[in-house]
Amino acid sequence: MEILLYVGGILFMLIGLGLSIGLHEVGHLLPAKLFGVRVGQYMIGFGPRVWSKRIGETEYGFKLLPLGGFISMSGMYPASTNGRPASGLFRTLIQDARTANDETIAEGAEDHVFYRLPVWKRVVVMAGGPLMNLVLAIVIFTVLVSGIGVQQGTTTIASVSECVLPASSTAQECSPEDPAAPAADAGIEPGDVLVSIGGTPVSTFAEATAIVQASPGEPLDVVVRRDGADKTLTITPIAADRRLTDATGRPILDAEGEPVVKKVGYVGMGAQMGFVPQPLTAGPEMAADSVARVASLIVNLPVRLWDVAVSLVTGGERDPNGPLSVVGVGRLAGEVAATDAPVLTRFSVLLGLLGSLNVALFVFNLIPLLPLDGGHIVVALWDGIKRAWARLFRRPPPAPVDATRLVPLTVVVATLLIAMGALLLVADLFNPVNLLG
Repeated sequence: MEILLYVGGILFMLIGLGLSIGLHEVGHLLPAKLFGVRVGQYMIGFGPRVWSKRIGETEYGFKLLPLGGFISMSGMYPASTNGRPASGLFRTLIQDARTANDETIAEGAEDHVFYRLPVWKRVVVMAGGPLMNLVLAIVIFTVLVSGIGVQQGTTTIASVSECVLPASSTAQECSPEDPAAPAADAGIEPGDVLVSIGGTPVSTFAEATAIVQASPGEPLDVVVRRDGADKTLTITPIAADRRLTDATGRPILDAEGEPVVKKVGYVGMGAQMGFVPQPLTAGPEMAADSVARVASLIVNLPVRLWDVAVSLVTGGERDPNGPLSVVGVGRLAGEVAATDAPVLTRFSVLLGLLGSLNVALFVFNLIPLLPLDGGHIVVALWDGIKRAWARLFRRPPPAPVDATRLVPLTVVVATLLIAMGALLLVADLFNPVNLLG
């Protein structure tokens, strides 16, 4: 059964990745066709063709390696003019790119080409793919946090402590010397649902905890719902030493490396965990936070890749916040699906992974280097700047920017991307990230 769940997690992520790539290319396809550009191919994957069907002027299909996708637009670059035969490696690469580009321009359709579009339309076509991934990420995160909810403490009481143990104590049971817990003294029982504390309505356990911690020594009226009826109790939090934790739940340490302890109000009750739906704004906020994290990772990508290489050679533990290959994401999805956590918890984690994957596709494709979408956007913007400059000084319109001259740089970038993918693939196979312990 565990193996089936593991495979199911991988399949979930592969299908999600395929849909994400397919929608990315739709983000290019729809505006291209809307603006009258002839689109010869819409393909998911690379390598040998598995299946295809021609509808109108466009061939739709799948290729063997599901590592990306593309659409073939007519005239991405200006048509070449007859010139002397190319000599030298770089000139040959440029000439080959121009020849391939010329072959996409069908006879009689010279006006239905990409490079003749106004600058803003070219930007819309090239940005459409990444933006589709961003929209998909927002939808996924909204379903995750607003539809399913965030797992946190609810207002239902799961446990009530008999006594108060010091923060430094490792004891598991109460002794006669330990003071009684205020929650037990007040008559709070497991199964009670908190309605309000100190006159303030509470909807999460975190809200209740904040009120309690801010009120050591102060009597508080607590309204609980028990067996369908509201009951008012009085509870007085005691001042107790508690170790401070950060947002991830890890202890906060002082300059000497010791846990930071603070006196806060304490009553000795624990919450039942559950999924609490968040406002609809939480999904876009989560996507924005994810974009910031991925952008930071990409800015520091050379350092992160070096760390991956070092950990691969030395066998050291990899950074859980570092880059992953498709294999690494699939492997992690399989491990999550095979855990013994509740089904809804596992599904939530898988959805979060898929949302993060779409954010990564959004940010990565906007890197301003060819052959990525961001590189094509930069070329279009540079063309627009040249034309605006010419109009400003009343000069003749300049020739369209010929991006085929950047083919040598494009080859270098593509080679680096392949090398990066190979490094991450090997690392994910032989020294995978360990997130689940």
